[in-house]
Amino acid sequence: MGISMQFLKVGLVLALFLGLSACSSKFKTYNGPEVTHVLVSKSERRMYLLHNGEVLKTYRVGLGPAPAGHKQFLGDGRTPEGDYFINRRNPDSKFHLSIGISYPNAEDIARAAAEGKSPGGDIFIHGRPRKYRDGRRDWTAGCIAVKDREIETIYAMVRDGTPIRITP
Repeated sequence: MGISMQFLKVGLVLALFLGLSACSSKFKTYNGPEVTHVLVSKSERRMYLLHNGEVLKTYRVGLGPAPAGHKQFLGDGRTPEGDYFINRRNPDSKFHLSIGISYPNAEDIARAAAEGKSPGGDIFIHGRPRKYRDGRRDWTAGCIAVKDREIETIYAMVRDGTPIRITP
């Protein structure tokens, strides 16, 4: 009876550990209505996850340090404006988790090329690392930032291919 009791205790401790580690995972599941569109209002500093026009979730966002105007070139500190789509995800992002936005599109590339410049790229919706939690609102290189726990939910809810509109 002593050995079986030890196995039981070890089994219970292992089950408890696995259960707690599953709760702390950054990878959440979502079983609600499909997110059919993402809307970001730069002037409101808000992002809306929508299902056929109905707002499912709203988030406060941080943007690039020069939030006014459409992103034109690499290094301009602006967040793009226009219609794009979610095209990739990075589970190992240095910004906790991130989902990619399809910037630059053909028009963005042509506009930058006409000026002999690069349009930039790697625009993501992502979390906020500790070193950027100092209260500054617009600190990204043109991305859209939310709290780490919020990107966990967004990462679960928003699928690749989802349209995103970013407005001034």
